[in-house]
Amino acid sequence: MTAGWLDLRRATPARIRLGRSGVALPTAAQLDFQLAHARARDAVHAALETERIIAGLHEFGLKALALRSAAGNRATYLRRPDLGRRLDAESRQLLLRGDDENGACTIAFVIADGLSATAVNAHAVSLIGAALAGLDRSEIGPVAVVEQGRVALGDEIGGLLGADMVAVLIGERPGLSAADSLGVYLTWAPAPGAVDAARNCLSNIRPGGMPIGEAAGALVRLMTAARRHRMTGVGLSQRLGMNAALTSQA
Repeated sequence: MTAGWLDLRRATPARIRLGRSGVALPTAAQLDFQLAHARARDAVHAALETERIIAGLHEFGLKALALRSAAGNRATYLRRPDLGRRLDAESRQLLLRGDDENGACTIAFVIADGLSATAVNAHAVSLIGAALAGLDRSEIGPVAVVEQGRVALGDEIGGLLGADMVAVLIGERPGLSAADSLGVYLTWAPAPGAVDAARNCLSNIRPGGMPIGEAAGALVRLMTAARRHRMTGVGLSQRLGMNAALTSQA
């Protein structure tokens, strides 16, 4: 293999110049592919470690609520994306009771399993903890830890809490090079019906992508800018001279 190919392989986890054995991949490359595929499937079906996440949030002095979306199980969640975008009746009442006790907040955090609970279990608590240094804790409402949740669920939760903005930490769709990628979606004035163009996204948060410390700093800067301009999404990206970060199918 030439030096150019070696340099390229060192620069990316993408599968390039794998070689061949006859008309097939070499055994090592085929086994590596199967392992990556298995890890991706496991990430999609992994369980959210709700109790451990809530315990970690408590160590940072944050209140947290265990909630569920209207998708009652994983199979329903995967077949019915719409149900993952709203709370079930019991969780909605629990959140309303918590709002009555704590009052309106400025910042709402939502932690949802999305399509990779593996990513959420590994990185969500650390990311919030790292971001706290740049935030006023008195402005943060109870953190919603939601099973079978999608990005738009944050619109309902943020609206019910009366938050100025909501940050949804969610497991991204796993690929064959990363099954532990976390995304954060920030929305100003959250309410049901918010469109994807109204959000900003930080993606690929993991040790092999955007490190936790870098992601936390970027999130705090986004929150500060959202508060200053009273907006997120395409409008904020244009004001900041950023590329618009839109959501997809999460």
